[in-house]
Amino acid sequence: MASTFARFVRRPAAVSSLFPCLQFYGNSTQSCSVLLVEKGDVIEAVVPFMGESITDGTLATFLKKPGDKVAVDEPIAQVETDKVTIDVVSPEAGVIERFVAKEGDTVTPGTKVAFISKSASSDTHVAPSEEKSGQDVSVSPLVKEVEKQPKVQSEDKEKPKVQAELKEKPKVTSTTLPKPSASEPQLPPKERERRVPMPRLRKRVATRLKDSQNTFAMLTTFNEVDMTNLMKLRSDYKDAFVDKHGVKLGLMSGFVKAAVSGLQNQPIINAVIDGEDIIYRDYIDVSIAVGTSKGLVVPVLRDADKLNFAEIEKNINSLAKKANEGTISIDEMAGGTFTISNGGVYGSLLSTPIINPPQASILGMHSIASRPMVVDGQVVPRPMMYIALTYDHRLIDGREAVFFLKRIKDVVEDPRRLLLDL
Repeated sequence: MASTFARFVRRPAAVSSLFPCLQFYGNSTQSCSVLLVEKGDVIEAVVPFMGESITDGTLATFLKKPGDKVAVDEPIAQVETDKVTIDVVSPEAGVIERFVAKEGDTVTPGTKVAFISKSASSDTHVAPSEEKSGQDVSVSPLVKEVEKQPKVQSEDKEKPKVQAELKEKPKVTSTTLPKPSASEPQLPPKERERRVPMPRLRKRVATRLKDSQNTFAMLTTFNEVDMTNLMKLRSDYKDAFVDKHGVKLGLMSGFVKAAVSGLQNQPIINAVIDGEDIIYRDYIDVSIAVGTSKGLVVPVLRDADKLNFAEIEKNINSLAKKANEGTISIDEMAGGTFTISNGGVYGSLLSTPIINPPQASILGMHSIASRPMVVDGQVVPRPMMYIALTYDHRLIDGREAVFFLKRIKDVVEDPRRLLLDL
């Protein structure tokens, strides 16, 4: 029957009430379950594997609509997990027939998301909303009768109600709302509020930070760093650095090298508590906190102690770009022995960072401000930065924490120490 109507009907709305199970795209007809094609032509798009530690996710948004053409491996939907956003891609080129999941659904690897018709990829589908106004269409006599009959019945039913409403005069009643008492709080109306579901990444961040606060005996120690020499080093060699390495020389690489030196001098800062044991790591993987529009992610610089300034800058830029684009992988965020968080890029003057579990410490960088300092008996303006180290006091004593932060101060204020191993 669907093929019979497709030959005569060019206005899907005309028969939508009689055949709600039919969808029309231009001159082709689609049923509720499959297209009118040979068996085996429809393929399924499913949720891919999401990582070892991720069992489910939330179907965040659809990137395509039913009737849209898709290419091989073209993303059609996005799944938001606790850590990253994953694309659901089309396994074959074709046309999206229908979605079998809804936005907001909790999905697992292998969950069906959409049906895609391979043979319809060469057809041109036009949605009903794309029809030009005033376009001549031919409608079968049967459909004309279907359109006329409900309209006449509707007019007959509404006519007595309209006449009755015209005869009745509207009654105007003046009601004075009671004034609220002075003791009652004046709350804003609910219409000025928006309630949205919390993203899974934000839920995960909230859970981890609260667990960190409940588990660790966190204590923060502070120091201040004169940034004059590190900033002069960057200014003197920035052009030559870009010409040779193809990346800008930033301040972050200097702090990573200083942190590596501090961790080598104070190995307990790089350790972690596991039950009743202490695990000392003979490698240094530095996590760099990156704020994105969807939440905080912490990609990892592997073997940071073996990287030079250029390699550190290239890796940071690459990981930050992936994080902001939502293409960073689980492996690129797994592990990490020590974290650096730079709140100074947002203008933070001072803060107490929270430890990133299961690590035992985190370094907080802040904004650079010109302040009067005493140098060689003279008061001179200097670009100064406050730095903070939050550590697990169950494992790390104040002595080691202060020595570690002092080592970072010494290296940043005089980068030549790295060359001389002093």
